[in-house]
Amino acid sequence: MKSLTKSKNPKLNTVRDAQVEVAVPVAGVLNDVQSAFFGLCVNAGKAVLAAMMEQERTVLCGPKGVPDAARSVYRGGHTLSQVTLAGQRINVERPRARHLQTGEVRLPSYEWATAHDPLNAATIAAIAAGVSTRRYRTTLDPLPDDEQALAASKSAVSRRFVALSTERLSEWLTSRLEAVKLPVVMIDCIHFNDRVVLVALGLDADGRKRVLGIREGSSENTRVVRSLISDLIERGLRADAPRLWIIDGAKALRRAINEIFGTCALVQRCQEHKRRNVLDHLPEHMHASVERAMKDAWESHDAALARRQLERLANSLAKPHPGAAASLREGLAETLTLIELGVKDALYKTLRTTNPIENLNGLIAHYTHNVKRWRDGQMVLRWVGTALHEASGGFRAVRGFRDMQRLDAALARHARPAADAQRNVA
Repeated sequence: MKSLTKSKNPKLNTVRDAQVEVAVPVAGVLNDVQSAFFGLCVNAGKAVLAAMMEQERTVLCGPKGVPDAARSVYRGGHTLSQVTLAGQRINVERPRARHLQTGEVRLPSYEWATAHDPLNAATIAAIAAGVSTRRYRTTLDPLPDDEQALAASKSAVSRRFVALSTERLSEWLTSRLEAVKLPVVMIDCIHFNDRVVLVALGLDADGRKRVLGIREGSSENTRVVRSLISDLIERGLRADAPRLWIIDGAKALRRAINEIFGTCALVQRCQEHKRRNVLDHLPEHMHASVERAMKDAWESHDAALARRQLERLANSLAKPHPGAAASLREGLAETLTLIELGVKDALYKTLRTTNPIENLNGLIAHYTHNVKRWRDGQMVLRWVGTALHEASGGFRAVRGFRDMQRLDAALARHARPAADAQRNVA
């Protein structure tokens, strides 16, 4: 166990050489090594903390029993207080000191020991690991028989999580975006019963993922999408910057992006969604051949050739399977955007689908699997926001990130003629 006297906290520099005598429960160690050792640590920690607080009070008030007319801080007895320990709170006797003018004087060691940050971190970590609020107490080390675990009940953990998730969500959804260059943005949705949460994920110039925002609604309609994008613009996302938008093909998404960004936005339709949509209209015995034809076209580095191949495939399906042909033709050109921009190799494989953001959706589903009833939209946003916040700690640069600069340059070349044409019209 690390001694509290060795903490790097600058507030504890006033504590010097606190000597503590600890009685080792030998019988307990022999009977139950694990619980006895933890009990020893608890008792030793409380004894060390008590000695530190008393030492600090002596520095403030002078030695006990020694009169001092110039003294401005006086001893005030002891009071029952709580400190954080291993994901819970326990009671300690806190020595009090009072200033003649300002009243209660806070002791640095107690301020450090009572901080809620470790308790909050333990709560978030437990929930992220799939522990329900009801089972939180069972994950904690048992305290000695004479100690009572506090702040570990289901209701206490739930209240703590609500406060933490609300605070995090508020901070996150108000963060500014001016300083971040985002050449690529993906938008996808995740369903919670009758509610839909849109998630916007950006890729910066170094290929690193950044969750930009979330928006809750009853359906994936244009109004909800426009609200999400408008919020991103208000927080600093440049509306006039050339940008690649990767979407699953939802018409509401496409319509809102076109209305807000116009020619500055290039859209790449998710090829995987397109493949599944086409195959859904075909009998199973045709899946392999049609899938192979689509894959050959999309793996071509020639956009014109790929378009001809897909059009030929659509023509061959038009009479026997008109639904599949119509699905293939719908948004066909937008499945070739990356090829037209000259994106190849690993970065092409990364951006050709919405998999990067769908992986996030899987993490959200795992994080929220213990929730049995969604009371309201705010609760959905809190849980989704917390899940995304936890997931963002493990974000890495996407495959092919070294080619992000080339993609950015290709987007700029595409935007230049459109801007010139708009100036000529004006």
